[in-house]
Amino acid sequence: MRPSNKSRSRNKGGNRRQNNNNNNTNIVNRVFDSAGPEGKVRGTPQQIVEKYSQLARDAQLSGDRVAAESFMQHSEHYSRMLAVAQAEQAAKQAEHAARQAEQAERHAEQQRQRNEQRAQQQVQEQPVADPALAPQPELTSAQMVETPENKPAPKRKSRPRTRKPAVTIEEAPSQVVE
Repeated sequence: MRPSNKSRSRNKGGNRRQNNNNNNTNIVNRVFDSAGPEGKVRGTPQQIVEKYSQLARDAQLSGDRVAAESFMQHSEHYSRMLAVAQAEQAAKQAEHAARQAEQAERHAEQQRQRNEQRAQQQVQEQPVADPALAPQPELTSAQMVETPENKPAPKRKSRPRTRKPAVTIEEAPSQVVE
């Protein structure tokens, strides 16, 4: 006999939830519904482990060894799930830290290269502050430009200095105005 459509639709939802259980979910903080021997227990894996451990202690104190063992098995199941999830988280964190360290190293190398390039460009573009300190080319006398400072002073012909004749007395009264 064929099952009814109601049961199929109920199973689809359950199957979809199981099939979509991807690795990106955080199991440590995820809330689970556990159908244990005494009904549902709801919470994170850590909370479920604590609850089943408490139920196992209570069952053992009351003398019900079968129930205590059942609770312990449920507790161990969620303990294993929690341990695996924590190990995966630690591995992801270590991988992430390694990637960040590698990225930081690459960034530092790129920054160092940029700084070197800037320094080289500055040296090439920077004019010499004092031209006298800059390296000067060796010039021969034929290549030099003649400037007034470099020109030898012209030799002057020496002429005797001529003096004006002394004023005679006869010329003096006409020149002197009283």
